[in-house]
Amino acid sequence: METASCSILHTLAFSNNTATATINNNHHLFLPPKTSPSFSSTFPRNFNFHGKPLQFNGFAAFSSPSSAQSQNPPQELAVLLEVDGVIMDAYRLGNRQAFNLAFQKLGLDCANWTEPVYSDLVRRSAGNEEKMLVLYFNRIGWPTSLPTSEKEPFVKSVLQEKKNALEELMLKSLPLRPGVEDFIDDACNKGIPVIILTAYGRSGEKTARSIVEKLGDERLSKIKVVGNEEVEKSLYGQLVFGKGMSSSLDEQLAKEARKAASAEKQRIAEEVASLLKVSVNIDTSSSERLEKIVASLRAGAEIAEVPVCNCILVAGSKSGLAAAEQIGMPRVALRSSFTSRAEFPTANAIMDGFGGPDLTISKLCQKRWS
Repeated sequence: METASCSILHTLAFSNNTATATINNNHHLFLPPKTSPSFSSTFPRNFNFHGKPLQFNGFAAFSSPSSAQSQNPPQELAVLLEVDGVIMDAYRLGNRQAFNLAFQKLGLDCANWTEPVYSDLVRRSAGNEEKMLVLYFNRIGWPTSLPTSEKEPFVKSVLQEKKNALEELMLKSLPLRPGVEDFIDDACNKGIPVIILTAYGRSGEKTARSIVEKLGDERLSKIKVVGNEEVEKSLYGQLVFGKGMSSSLDEQLAKEARKAASAEKQRIAEEVASLLKVSVNIDTSSSERLEKIVASLRAGAEIAEVPVCNCILVAGSKSGLAAAEQIGMPRVALRSSFTSRAEFPTANAIMDGFGGPDLTISKLCQKRWS
């Protein structure tokens, strides 16, 4: 199992001719010591790379003496891809439509979200869908037959119908994100392992795997998909979820510290609440979700047989980026319609899409690791 931190400090670099890339110089990559054992992979690789280093904005790129040499990855490298916002930008093409289908299914004929209405609700709620519905019905009026005490269940029922509608749209009519197939093909042609992560995400694993199937059988035969089952069977998954050997002392202490911190927050909140005569409950699901994402990333690196610090996560979610930062995995944020105005302070780079001036395998290979 690879180590979470490595001894030599490195930085991630992208070609300086990418106008849309935003580089965060405060983040660093770590590589294992030269004495680290080599990994025998089922993926074909050729990691010979020669070139003269050039400095661009504090990062190093390679100027290769020949185009043939520039096609080779500099060394062990793997690419991990999220599904939501990366493989498919469902929220640009289907989210608003899914809400309108949900309104129709529930007989809410007066409810219809045009593009301007939807955009305004997303902006005012910061993308929180429950808040979007509350804001909207506060504006136009709630159903007359709905008691005040039933507003919360009503909102949840709309969201469930919306989720069902979106899943159907994603499976039947929504296309993959432009350029993602070429990106994957390019990685496979260069011998770079591609891992697609379906164990976490807004759409759920079942829908995520169905989306991945749109890549086609031939392409799927060259990549690996990591879902909940693969995570649980991985070495790290067995350690964390208690189905194998016990975790290391450091991991146990870190986990217990997080539990203690959550318990202390809850205790303080309850004391304050008792003085105010209100009830309160601290949500600890975010930390549990982060642990699940970390396990998925480590499982992906394990299946690729590449150290965590040599894997690059292409993420559409802030939670994925946060988990990758926690374990020292390089990370690229890929903007989608859902996150078009979001900031990604934990990302090493930010891109708007695949291909051309945006994210390509060549740009990932033009970083310097020494």
